[in-house]
Amino acid sequence: MARKALLARTQRVVDDGLVLVSLILLVWPAANTAGVTSAARLIPLAAAICLGTAMLLVAPERPMLRFAPTAAALAVSAIRHIQGELARGAIWLLLGMAVAVLYRRWAGAGSSKAMLREMTTQNALLVRQAYRDPLTGVGNRKMFLERADFELGETSRTLTAVIVIDLDGFRDLNDTYGHEVGDSLLRAAADRLAANVRANDVVARLDGDEFVVLLSGLEDEQAAIAIADRVLTELHRPLEVNGVKLAVRASAGVAMTAGGEGIDLLLREADQALHRAKLDGGGTTRRFDPEQFALEEQRRKVGADIMRALDAGEFEVHYQPIVDLDGEQTVGVEALLRWQHPEQGLVSPERFLEMAEQLGLLPRLGGWVLEEACRQAVHWQRQFPGFEMNVNLSASQLSNPFLVADVRTVLECTGLRPEHLVLELTESVALTDLEESARILGELKALGVRIALDDFGTGFSSLSHLSALPVDVVKIDRSFVQAMPESGEASVAEAVLHIARTFNLSPVAEGVEHAAQADWLRDLACSRAQGYHFARPMPALEVTELLDKQAEQESPLAT
Repeated sequence: MARKALLARTQRVVDDGLVLVSLILLVWPAANTAGVTSAARLIPLAAAICLGTAMLLVAPERPMLRFAPTAAALAVSAIRHIQGELARGAIWLLLGMAVAVLYRRWAGAGSSKAMLREMTTQNALLVRQAYRDPLTGVGNRKMFLERADFELGETSRTLTAVIVIDLDGFRDLNDTYGHEVGDSLLRAAADRLAANVRANDVVARLDGDEFVVLLSGLEDEQAAIAIADRVLTELHRPLEVNGVKLAVRASAGVAMTAGGEGIDLLLREADQALHRAKLDGGGTTRRFDPEQFALEEQRRKVGADIMRALDAGEFEVHYQPIVDLDGEQTVGVEALLRWQHPEQGLVSPERFLEMAEQLGLLPRLGGWVLEEACRQAVHWQRQFPGFEMNVNLSASQLSNPFLVADVRTVLECTGLRPEHLVLELTESVALTDLEESARILGELKALGVRIALDDFGTGFSSLSHLSALPVDVVKIDRSFVQAMPESGEASVAEAVLHIARTFNLSPVAEGVEHAAQADWLRDLACSRAQGYHFARPMPALEVTELLDKQAEQESPLAT
């Protein structure tokens, strides 16, 4: 560094000297005229020196001024030499200028080489910083994407694979032992990754504890699976970091292609395979499954569509009548959620309820259905006193700590009397946590509402379970009702009805589709039923028309 600074100062001195010497050469004839006094000779030289100094002061802003005096001096000296007027002293000055120019050339070349070496070093450092992860030393996302784009640019007879690797439970380790241990663990994981792939494979860190490996030129799919399994085996070996012995698990997702497709899609496929590996317990490798991927994509789209439909108000409530088998008059309805999709029309609940449950949207949807149904029930009860409204409860609603308060608020806001509201839940939901279910249902019963056990007989409930739950109504599953005409007997349905009577519960048969089934149920003294034989689920307006029609038929004036 000191040698470089000395060389730079020497170059500046030589450059400044060239300017002064050039100006002295230009004034040389005036200073060398015969018969002129010494004082008169010094005046042109002093003027040249002053002019040169002024030029040097201006030179930083106008660097081209440095070359003008030298060029002019050389041109004038050449003319005088031709005319035979060039003095001996001027020749020595020209020789000095030549030496200075030669030195400047040599020094400039050395400086350029040094600058070139420095630039090369800096460029190499910048390239490394641009393509390397600063923590682990392996490639970064940019390097991986560029290499992947190159490998996938054209189709090939060999396969290219992407392996996405994630350290299971890394966040907990990081929180427990601190970021210093976490960083050391990431570096150790990167080293093991790099040591267990081929020399031409690309290892990169995408983000956090997620790494990716790009494998090219594979002959078959098993080669990629074998490398992924080998990497996981090495990562699972315990390692000591800063005096702490850690056992780390990792999961891997593998996706492959023969080229011709984008890296974004291949990464998504590998991520989907990684997600499957974690769902299967972690610590393992899973290969991308196109069918599973298509299913996940469909689920994702449905989830996004449900969120949009909630905000757009596309959901509505339909009602299926519950009839008294003695006269088949409608005495209540079951509220059922429906989705009026702007493009697909009326969407069946099977296509969205499970997804809504997984997304945690059923408490919101269920709360809306409850309020809408109670408000509609109040409207019907003005004309048909005692009309009942059945509303279903999902598993997520039952586990909602605010369920009882929400039901109380809805009853107060709508004005529906609690005894006219029946809340339904399935056996599987009720038996998930029998003790907690009994507590919550007991609090709901304290409000005055009634509780119905839906799909009764299909789960694993026992008589002791049934006695533990504060249930008022059992709904006989449709499968038992459907079996009655076919078998010629009603043993299962009859047994269920016997259990209901034993516990003083009101039975309702579901799924009645034929008159013969309704007749069987009458013979078994089942008082209520619902199903397509009586009416399908319908909007509130159609239910009102049905009730009005039944009221007209019952009225003595109708005859």
